[in-house]
Amino acid sequence: MKSLGNIRRAFAPWTDPSAKPFIAFKNVTKRFGNFTAVDDLSLNIYHREFFALLGASGCGKSTLLRMLAGFEQPSSGEIILDGTDLAGTPPYKRPVNMMFQSYALFPHMTVEKNIAFGLKQDGMPKDEMVERVTQMLKLVKLEQFASRKPNQLSGGQRQRVALARSLAKRPKVLLLDEPLGALDKKLREETQFELMDLQQTLGLTFVVVTHDQEEAMTMADRIAVMSHGQVVQVATPGEIYEAPNCRFVADFIGDVNIFDGKVTTSGSGAVEISVESGLTIRTGATEAPATGTTVGFAIRPEKIRVTRTAPANASVNAAKGEIWDIAYLGDMTVFHIKLPGGKFVRASSLNAQRSVEDPFTYDQEVWVSFDENGGVLLKD
Repeated sequence: MKSLGNIRRAFAPWTDPSAKPFIAFKNVTKRFGNFTAVDDLSLNIYHREFFALLGASGCGKSTLLRMLAGFEQPSSGEIILDGTDLAGTPPYKRPVNMMFQSYALFPHMTVEKNIAFGLKQDGMPKDEMVERVTQMLKLVKLEQFASRKPNQLSGGQRQRVALARSLAKRPKVLLLDEPLGALDKKLREETQFELMDLQQTLGLTFVVVTHDQEEAMTMADRIAVMSHGQVVQVATPGEIYEAPNCRFVADFIGDVNIFDGKVTTSGSGAVEISVESGLTIRTGATEAPATGTTVGFAIRPEKIRVTRTAPANASVNAAKGEIWDIAYLGDMTVFHIKLPGGKFVRASSLNAQRSVEDPFTYDQEVWVSFDENGGVLLKD
C-alpha cells in the first residue's frame, strides 16, 4: 500500500462518508468592524481527532478557536458540537476547556489548588475533587510538585499544570492556543510527543492553534492550513507536505523549490515543462494541463540529488549548476546551487556517515537531478 507520508495510526474517519463530524463549522464568518477575521468558513473535525489549525499571524485561526470556546460569537454561520448548536451557549456551559499560551496559572495557589480550581467552582464534592486532582497529577507526572507554587516550577512543569487543570473537568474537547510557544526547542519537541500520547490515552478531541509548521506536522492527525480567514487545504501531514493543493501551501509548509514554466508535452499521465535555465521537467499528472499552459512545479530539497557527474539521462529533470552556499546542520547538509540562468536551487542530503570522503565545496560545478515523481504540479 502506497501512502503520502508515514501513517501514524489506523484512524481516518474523514475518509468515511457516513462518519458524523464531532465539531462542525458551517459557513462561519466573524467580523470586527470592517475587518473579516473568518470568512464563510466550513470545516469538520471528528471525535478523538488531534486537529491543528495552522497559519501565519492574523489568518483567523485563534478567532476560530475562541468562537468554539464561546469567547467570541460568529457574525453568521453555525458551530455544532456533538450534535448541539452552540449559539447562545456561554463559555462556562460548553463542554470544552481552553489552554492558553500564557498558561494563566494563579501565582498564589499551589499546583494542586490550581488544578482543583475549576472543580471547586463547579461544586464537586471534596472527596471526588481530591481523587480527580490526584489522577491529573499522576497523568502529567507532577505528583511530587503538588505543594509548589508556579514560580517554583520550570516552564515545562507550568505547562503541565495548565494542561492538568484544563483536563480536570473532563471536557469533550480540549482547545490549545499556541500551547508550547513559551518552551525552549528541545523541551517543546519532547512535549509534542507527550501531548500526542496523552491525547491517545484520554481518547479526547484536541484542537490546537499554532503557527509552527513542525509542531502541527508532529502532533496532528490532520491540519487545516489557513490564510485570510479561510481554509486553504485540509489533509494529513503527509498529504499537506507531499501533495500541496496550491502554491501558497507548497510555499508555506517546509522548504521548497518552485519552478515556473510552460507545458510543452502533455498526455499519457505525464507532463513536460520548459522552465528557466533551459531545464526540462518531466512529471506525472493525473489531470494533465493543456500544452502551452503556464504552471508551477514544486519539489522539496531532500528530493534533489547533488552529484559531480551528469545522471544517465540529463535531458530531463537535471541541470548543471554551481555550489553557492553550504550549511552543515548535523543531521543533514543543505546546498544552495546556482543554475546558469541565475535561479537558486536548494538541495539537502542526509549525513548518514560521520565522515565524508572528498566533500563538496564552494564554487564547485555539480549536477542536480530528481525523479519524475519527486515533485508536484501547481495550478495556481
